[in-house]
Amino acid sequence: MNLPLLEIRDLHLWMRSFEGEAHVLNGIDLQVQRGEVWGVVGETGCGKSLTGLSVSRLVPTPPGRYGSGQILLDGQDLLALDESAVRSLRGRRIGMIFQDPTTNLNPSFRVSEQLIDVALVAAQHSPEILGLQKGASQRAKRAAARALAGQMLVKVRIPNALDRLDDYPHQFSGGMRQRVLIAMALIGRPDLLVADEPTTALDVSVQAQILILLKEMVQEFNMGVLLITHNLGVVAQTCSHVAVMYAGAIVERGLVAEVLARPRHPYTRALLGAMPTRETPRGGLVGIPGTVPDLIAPPPGCRFAPRCGRASATCLERSPRLVALDTGHEVACVHPLPREGV
Repeated sequence: MNLPLLEIRDLHLWMRSFEGEAHVLNGIDLQVQRGEVWGVVGETGCGKSLTGLSVSRLVPTPPGRYGSGQILLDGQDLLALDESAVRSLRGRRIGMIFQDPTTNLNPSFRVSEQLIDVALVAAQHSPEILGLQKGASQRAKRAAARALAGQMLVKVRIPNALDRLDDYPHQFSGGMRQRVLIAMALIGRPDLLVADEPTTALDVSVQAQILILLKEMVQEFNMGVLLITHNLGVVAQTCSHVAVMYAGAIVERGLVAEVLARPRHPYTRALLGAMPTRETPRGGLVGIPGTVPDLIAPPPGCRFAPRCGRASATCLERSPRLVALDTGHEVACVHPLPREGV
């Protein structure tokens, strides 16, 4: 098997607060190959966004502290690099789409300026992005970066893209701003794209357009994608693989078609049971009892045990590790569910 584009090995992260130190990532293991779209799902507070931010080395340390583990990009450990080396990878090797386009586009600068800046920084490490010969003047580089910015706005299907290149962010709708963020993340032709809730603030029709666009970009650029979301419908529509997180750990992972059709962890089954379907009667949704535990003082053993109807004394003795039950399907559970469709 080829070397994974991204490999996270036994990653542990603690975050310090006034109340104490929380163990927010508890042994994350994940591999992403080129062309794969991994959905990372779970309730709020399960560590999804911190996992994505860790890949980009955007978790401030302190208050964060990595206890152990590795984050390998094509075999290179990102946690072992200094800040300048990591900065050279952002935008070029690693693209990032943040959750809220309103707060992640600078309202004081035209869209063209923000895209040009990203392209020029990426070109410092990969000059071929601008299609210029070595030694080109700054004026030529800026002109090429502007042309590339226009191409990217066309690629993400902004109407009248070239005419809108010098508009300010407030002149775009929410869906169009999200498209600008996607163009900004892809303008450096990254190998890995981390998308943190890229459709949360959008209505359903615009969300569908953005997800289709992401899938097309993956195919065109042959990227690996880490798509962080709380929406299992988005995962089913967009992703090839899924990792289900609970309280800082991956409790189930594998092919989307296998995990969503035949969930083996009680938490995954509970998440699917909380989703409405066409057959769900009024008042028929069943929520998950309890809340995500306090990670400063988590429960012993399996962190889901206090909310799980299948828990036993064994579940409180140790934290289960991921075990392969079927091809492309791993579960961290002492009492996994039988293999049957939902």
